Amino acid sequence: MSFETLPRTTVAGLPICVATRAEAGRLIASTAQAGHGGDVHLVNSYVVALAHQDPEYHRLLSSGAAIFPDGKPLTWVSKVLPGKNLSQVRGPSLFPEMMDTGRETGLRHYLLGNTDEVLAKLITELERRYPGVQIVGSHKSYFRPLTPQELAAQDADILATKPDIVWVGLGTPLQNAEMRRIARDLGKVSIGVGIAFDFIAGTKPVAPHFMSRLGIEWLFRLASEPRRLWKRYLIGNAVFCWAALGSRRYRRVQPNG
Repeated sequence: MSFETLPRTTVAGLPICVATRAEAGRLIASTAQAGHGGDVHLVNSYVVALAHQDPEYHRLLSSGAAIFPDGKPLTWVSKVLPGKNLSQVRGPSLFPEMMDTGRETGLRHYLLGNTDEVLAKLITELERRYPGVQIVGSHKSYFRPLTPQELAAQDADILATKPDIVWVGLGTPLQNAEMRRIARDLGKVSIGVGIAFDFIAGTKPVAPHFMSRLGIEWLFRLASEPRRLWKRYLIGNAVFCWAALGSRRYRRVQPNG
């Protein structure tokens, strides 16, 4: 199986792949270790809302190798849309699971984004949890556009360490464009997991499991950082509902369609 053969259900015009988290992980790993590149986007309601308001961002996501539903709300709206129901592929769960299962086949990981301090804590924690995991390199974020020299140095480091997967934690929507560039220019599988770096490093609080299971993790994050996130969740959720329910007019996207 390849990304192209996965069935898709359209949500707000975005072709979302139908797969369980385990199926997504196996396909990502096999694609990466076969030497194929591709940008794999994990989208939640906020990303859908941004894409609905930004045609260029919508085109970037739609033309990626694969889109998986990071957020529970996407699985809920898929029940009233044409096509198959979606299964959540939550980034903060997929990321450590692939660190764990990838040890069996020697999957090589590169971590891109965040600060040197967070990356050091993240690598220490991943190596503690998953002895033998192969984290072959990392590179901090500059939190600004890179100069040509900085970009060349970053790319040279990625290529020199020969990772199978580049995990990108630059935040939405910046990380999506960088994932596309890495897949296109460096021929690597790249996956954006945003705040997952901070969760595992222990630098940001994680919502209780029951909130994630019920799809209300966003309430915990809003309570944790209200000044930064109120607009994202309160306005973004409303835009998502409007865009997603309006997508009932779209046909189901067929494999290779």
